[in-house]
Amino acid sequence: MLIDRDEPGRGCSFGNLGAISMSSVAPLAMPGVLASLPSMLRDPESPLFLPLGYLPRALPWLLRFLASARAAKVAEASRTLARLHAGAVAAHQALAREVGVPELILQRGQLHLYPDSRAHAQDEAAWRLRASHGLPFTLLDRPGILELEPHVGKRYTVGVFLPDDGTILNPLRYVQAIVRAFAARGGEVRRDEVRALKRDGDGWKLNSGRGGEHFSRVVVAAGAWSTRLLEPLGIRLPLESQRGYHAQFSGCAGLVSRSVVLADRKIFLAPMEDGLRVGGTVEIAGLDRPPDMRRARLLERIVRETFDGLANATATHWMGHRPCMPDSLPVIGPAAEPGLWLAVGHGHLGMTDSVNTAQRIAESMLARHPR
Repeated sequence: MLIDRDEPGRGCSFGNLGAISMSSVAPLAMPGVLASLPSMLRDPESPLFLPLGYLPRALPWLLRFLASARAAKVAEASRTLARLHAGAVAAHQALAREVGVPELILQRGQLHLYPDSRAHAQDEAAWRLRASHGLPFTLLDRPGILELEPHVGKRYTVGVFLPDDGTILNPLRYVQAIVRAFAARGGEVRRDEVRALKRDGDGWKLNSGRGGEHFSRVVVAAGAWSTRLLEPLGIRLPLESQRGYHAQFSGCAGLVSRSVVLADRKIFLAPMEDGLRVGGTVEIAGLDRPPDMRRARLLERIVRETFDGLANATATHWMGHRPCMPDSLPVIGPAAEPGLWLAVGHGHLGMTDSVNTAQRIAESMLARHPR
C-alpha cells in the first residue's frame, strides 16, 4: 500500500529539473563554504540563501553543514554519492520501458557552463572529485559549446560536457506512469495523511484519516516531512528543507537539447515536454515560511538574459521542499526499530537516486540481516 497525502508526483517530483545526475558527487558543503556564509544571510539572490529570521532555528543544522565541509568528510561523502548514483540512467531507462514511457528518458549528457577559465577554476575541487571516481567529461571552448547548444549567450566561453548523465522530460508524467503500473499489479494507492506512527505489537500502527491501522512493515519516505513521523519515535534526523524554485517557460521548444548548468550561478536548465524549465537554487527556510517568489523571478530574469529566443515566452513559477541532510547523504535502510525502513534526505538528487534507492530498500527488506 502506498499512502500519500497528495496525488503522487505532486511534490518535488512535479517541479524538479528531471536531471539524472550521476556526476553529482560533490556534496553541497564543500571546503570554503564558510566564506559564503555572509552572502547566504544577506543576499536574497545568493544561490544558497538562509533568511536571517530563520537562522536561530536552522543553526544546529547549519553547524553540522559547516562541519561536513571538512576535506575528509567531503571525500567520504563523495565516495558514497558515487556509489549511490552508479547505474542510475540505466535503471531509469529500464523502469521507463517497464511502465510504458521510454520516451521520457533522454540521455544526451549534461553541459556545465562558465564565463571564463577563472570561474571554471573556482570549481576545481568538484571536478577533481569527479575525475577521482572515473566520471568522464570534456573541456569545451566557445565553439565547442555552440556545437552542442547554439542558443547559449555570449556570457559563457568555457564548458564542460558530461556524456553519461540524463534528463527526464516530464517528471510528473513519469511518476504517474509508475503509480499506474504499481496499481495495475495489485498495489493499493490511497490519498490520506498519516498523522502518527507507533509501535504496535510485532508491527506498526498508522494513525490517519481512517483511524488506526496495523501494518507489519513500514517504509517512511515522506521527504522533508519525515521528521514529524520519526521524532516521536526517538529517531532524530538532522533533516532540513532545501527549498527549490523553478520558472517554467512555454513556447520555446528546442532552446536547449539537454540538461544545462549555469555553473557560476548554480542554475539548471532542462528541456521538458511542455517547454523549458529552469531552477536549482537553495533556500534554507523551513517548511512553514511562505514561498519567496522573487527567487523564481530571479531565475526567469537570468535565463532571459542568457538565452535568445525567450522574448515572447511566458513563465510560471513554483516552489518545493527538497529534504536535505547536512552532509548531502540520504538515510536508506532499516531503522533500529524492527519492521521500519527509511528512505529520506536525498536533497536535490531524489529523482537521480529514486530507482536505486527503491532497489536497496527492497533488497534490505528481503534480506536475512538487513543493513
